[in-house]
Amino acid sequence: MESSARHLAFHASVILFIGLLYGIPYARAIKQGAPAQVVNSWRVAHLSIPLGAMLMFAIAALLPSFAVGAAIKWGIGGSLLLSSYAFCVATPLAAITRNRGLAAGGKGLARLVYLGNMIGAWSSLMAAALLVFAGFVSLFP
Repeated sequence: MESSARHLAFHASVILFIGLLYGIPYARAIKQGAPAQVVNSWRVAHLSIPLGAMLMFAIAALLPSFAVGAAIKWGIGGSLLLSSYAFCVATPLAAITRNRGLAAGGKGLARLVYLGNMIGAWSSLMAAALLVFAGFVSLFP
């Protein structure tokens, strides 16, 4: 397995672990009768972060088969890592601050939620674009 794929697989395991740990505050919010927005925010964190890790594992398995250079492979992996870690910060902060972080102009931690969401979204798009490129180039090696 290539170095970029190994790094992606390792960080996917870290992201999976973090996402599963978000089940603890999710269960606590349900048990304590927290407002629906808080429960939903923890649900999003607990379900979406491990889903992102699964995507990273799948791409790590495919990365060596792409007929592109190491820079593109590292670009794919790096974009996915940046996205995943940004969402690992933004999603629990959204639950804690009760701010979804979908609009600029918040104050304090709400600004960090927005920044994490934007970094996560844009780097996800970058990874997807690089994956399309790598897939297309690999059709005609």
